[in-house]
Amino acid sequence: MNAPDATYFRKGFGLKQDVEATLSADYTGRVVDLLRARDYQLTVGDLTVRLAREFGFCYGVERAVEYAYQTRHKFPDRRVFLVGEIIHNPHVNQRLQEMGIEIMLPGPEGFDYSTVKADDVVILPAFGVTIGDFQTLREKGCVVVDTTCGSVLNVWKRVEAYARDGFTALIHGKYYHEETRATASQVEKFPGGTYLVVRNMDEARDVTEYVAGRGDRAAFLARYGKAASAHFDPDVHLARIGVANQTTMLARESLAIGEFVGTAMSVARGDAYRAANFRTFDTICSATQDRQDAVNALLQEAPDVMLVIGGYNSSNTISLAALCAERVRTYHVEDALCIDPEGGTIRARDPVSGEKVESADWLGNGPMSVGLTAGASTPNNKIGDAVARVFATRGIDLSALS
Repeated sequence: MNAPDATYFRKGFGLKQDVEATLSADYTGRVVDLLRARDYQLTVGDLTVRLAREFGFCYGVERAVEYAYQTRHKFPDRRVFLVGEIIHNPHVNQRLQEMGIEIMLPGPEGFDYSTVKADDVVILPAFGVTIGDFQTLREKGCVVVDTTCGSVLNVWKRVEAYARDGFTALIHGKYYHEETRATASQVEKFPGGTYLVVRNMDEARDVTEYVAGRGDRAAFLARYGKAASAHFDPDVHLARIGVANQTTMLARESLAIGEFVGTAMSVARGDAYRAANFRTFDTICSATQDRQDAVNALLQEAPDVMLVIGGYNSSNTISLAALCAERVRTYHVEDALCIDPEGGTIRARDPVSGEKVESADWLGNGPMSVGLTAGASTPNNKIGDAVARVFATRGIDLSALS
């Protein structure tokens, strides 16, 4: 997506200092600063909160949000649109709307750009957009501000290379996710480029069954039609496979899927065939990996309960919650308002079922250790609000602490 001209911007507008104070006021958290100053642990009475050492906003998210603020500052009198959500955090998106940035929501056929005019400004989110969306906006002649994360762009390069060399891009991700849709579309740069998205190891196993000659073509297409190129034919397009992933998936699962599919190709057709017709790369972003590693380290301290803060549609937050739930009772909350100090209850997304549930007396009585982390799209002030409400549930006011 290289379009270097006066209407395409990928590096902001050099206005960081102009928006820095506003960004700080909107997202900095005093309580998080307090936790950092106390070696990521805060104990008051018999309640301890331990914060993972990597959490919250990553570089890509900070960059995307900052560029959105710069865009509004640069074009105060123009209509500014955002293609979908800038990141998966409701508070950040709401703040952008309050600044007069209109969030475009996709319909059944995707985004409708009919109202966008040449003198408008359109922001592309951190997830990126599909090739078709990008081309449509460039043809409009409007100003395009591209905040696509660099880690996502790295995956695109892999997928492009697969398509160029005649490999089907097997993408570990969620086929309906903005990032995965944008990534999958990169195969369209080459005639016949093909992709297939698998959500988990079970779906990868369906692929290996087909590679081994045990699949049913009609059943496979019925199950994966929505997750594959329109022209996808498993008899043709599973002969050469290149594995990639949505950057926010569970890292160990992405790596396991790559190894599993590669091994299946060796078993079915021999090592030489695998060497010539299979490729895989670890394209999990470093921030996602760092946050997952930090959670694993925190779990070694055996907290009584884990609290994971982030949007319910945030893939990296969901991955963190799933990781925690394997070891300890875990609550994935969208924000601090999910914690009711007076009632002693918590409303959370169950990391296993995905259902929203309310739990009473979740902190119990007596000594308690709460582990805490947050997804890469969760600002520090929202993390701090949640920590304050955790302590408030035990009748502890953090406002006097410094």
